[in-house]
Amino acid sequence: MRIISGTARGRRLKELPGLDTRPTTDKVKESIFNIIQFDVEGRRVLDLFGGTGQLGIEALSRGAERAVFVDAGREAAKIIQENLEMTGFSRQARVVRGDALSFLGSCREKFGLAFLDPPYAADLMDQALKQMAAIDIMTENGIIICESSLEKVLPQLPGPYEKGREYRYGKIKLTLYHRRALL
Repeated sequence: MRIISGTARGRRLKELPGLDTRPTTDKVKESIFNIIQFDVEGRRVLDLFGGTGQLGIEALSRGAERAVFVDAGREAAKIIQENLEMTGFSRQARVVRGDALSFLGSCREKFGLAFLDPPYAADLMDQALKQMAAIDIMTENGIIICESSLEKVLPQLPGPYEKGREYRYGKIKLTLYHRRALL
């Protein structure tokens, strides 16, 4: 697992031991950043189910202003912090060890870009998306990128959120949501 592009390009990231975390493959990560390549720079990023932090760190490497990483696991939070230090992004980041839904319930920040990649077996994606829309956590023209299993059907969200394109990569599906500007 490595940083694909930007100021930390080529840096290898630490991974969590065991099979509890399913890191995004380099192919899917590269596809994500090809899709949003013009929508990263200067944005505040939320990596909601952080794991190793690779998606948020990739965004920081590509010019994101700041990132918040959330993960319930103690070991995951530690690995994210170590990866941030190794890539030199510690000052632009905050790591929150805690439940993603609880974090959303108390969050007072707005983000321009959010990555959601919860454990596939858990029913966290729908809950997180609905909560994010309810508290209107995204800035105007913000983008939420969800990684799920191919068969997972993600919900429509109330306006100003719109479900966008879906992209398929083998057994993985990426779904984009956009927060439209209010008129």
